[in-house]
Amino acid sequence: MTRRVLDVQGIGMTSQRTRNRLVEYLRDQGICHTDVLAVISKVPRHLFVDEALASRSYENTALPIGHGQTISQPYIVARMTELLLEGENPLAKVLEVGTGSGYQAAVLASLVKEVFTVERIEPLYKATRALLHDLGYRNIRTFLSDGSWGLIKEAPFDAIIATAAPETVPPALLEQLAIGGRLVIPTGRQGQHQVLQVITRQNETEYSTVNHESVQFVPFVTAQ
Repeated sequence: MTRRVLDVQGIGMTSQRTRNRLVEYLRDQGICHTDVLAVISKVPRHLFVDEALASRSYENTALPIGHGQTISQPYIVARMTELLLEGENPLAKVLEVGTGSGYQAAVLASLVKEVFTVERIEPLYKATRALLHDLGYRNIRTFLSDGSWGLIKEAPFDAIIATAAPETVPPALLEQLAIGGRLVIPTGRQGQHQVLQVITRQNETEYSTVNHESVQFVPFVTAQ
């Protein structure tokens, strides 16, 4: 992503009015968590994509951010965030696997106490870390790391969210959930059926899984 002067308010197709239209669309699509919708209306998604794509930033579509990665559809960001917040307890520590553009982390930062986010692609990690800092997010901690390992030194987490799809859930992520913690993750092969799952840790050894809607994510790549 190209660094540029940060016009948070935006104009025209990046204006507050356009963000409000996106929120109305998300509400029509079934997103009902009022806090999630409020945050979506405020976070300047146009700053998390390349400037050339800014006019499309409030469409409900995934957009390329370089390095073979994408920024997820606003609906998916809202839906995964909504699922993450459905637990009974407030979320103090959340791990995001796959920082990408930083948009999902920015949305989470207004809803939870502290966000830990890991990215394996160094140029993307550096650019996004700088952007989040310039936008004033001080409760987001970024790490350059392979996502399949999670972030053991900061575990356990009240919730974990993954923004890429592994074929099977990495065991390390399950192990780093606190008791009662929730993992929101898409699973399945690229180009084939993928499903959004919510996995809750019941106790030291038991987990429950609920499948939600079909999705399409970039593959979850691990270190060789």
